[in-house]
Formats: sequence, structure tokens, C-alpha cells
Amino acid sequence: AHTFGRARCVNFRDHLNESNIDPAFAATLRPSCSNSSADDNNLANLDVSTPNAFDNAYYRNLLNRRGLLHSDQELFNGGAADAIVRTYSTSPTAFFTDFGNAMIKMGNISPLTGTSGQIRLNCRR
Repeated sequence: AHTFGRARCVNFRDHLNESNIDPAFAATLRPSCSNSSADDNNLANLDVSTPNAFDNAYYRNLLNRRGLLHSDQELFNGGAADAIVRTYSTSPTAFFTDFGNAMIKMGNISPLTGTSGQIRLNCRR
């Protein structure tokens, strides 16, 4: 969940001109994220409402078409995940419970180690 953290302009610039973003929100981001590559490393908060809190405001932002990244806004864009976004936006308890359970599940994953494992020097590939 992108309930806190930041993203570089180069990762959300194209989304600012898409139809599934609130035009007023996009307008607030454009001054620091122009089409110039000089702005590529400028940062914006993933959660514009409560950027330093672990809460469910991120999901309320999605309802208002204020997802910073294209992939974030796809969670609430007329698809199967819309119902989950609506639930999390109105129920912090549901979000916290599901998030906690997901972290436990991820913690129980047994990674490959030794010669069976793989160390990626570049995680983007």
C-alpha cells in the first residue's frame, strides 16, 4: 500500500495527462514535474492527504482520482478492485486487518537461499 512514501516525477509524469486523474490535482503537480528531464528526480508524496501517517487516506484519494501513479489509480478505475478500494476507504479496521494479515503471510514465505537463490543486481529487470 502506498499509504506513505514518495515517487519521482519521471514515474508519474505521463499520468498527469491521463483522463483518470483529477484535473485540479494534476495541476498542482505540473509546476514541479514539467516535461523537462531536469525535473525527473523531483519528488511527490504518494498519499497527498496524510503523507506521514499509516492510514487509509490513500484509498480515499483513489476515490477522488488523486492516485499519484498510474498503477495506483488503476486500483479504482472501473475494475474488479473498486469494491476493495471502497471498503478500505471507509473502514480503517478492514484495511489494517488485511494489511497485517498480508504482512504475516509475506513473512512466512521461504525464500530460496544459497545456490538455489538469485541475487538481483538490478531489480528493474
